[in-house]
Amino acid sequence: MGTDDKLSNKAQDLKGKAKEAIGDATNNDDLEAKGKSDQAKASVKDVGEKVKDAVGDVKDAITRK
Repeated sequence: MGTDDKLSNKAQDLKGKAKEAIGDATNNDDLEAKGKSDQAKASVKDVGEKVKDAVGDVKDAITRK
């Protein structure tokens, strides 16, 4: 996974956590839900990047043989 992707996903996750906390503190259910959604999206992106990395590792292992 590229460093830019890691930073982007982490930033989205942190932004989501902030939205969720602010929404919770202000009783704004919509903002809280958006925060949770942002966190979930960041998590899905992380999983996708890890799968890409694993596929790349398998390809590298096969081509070395």
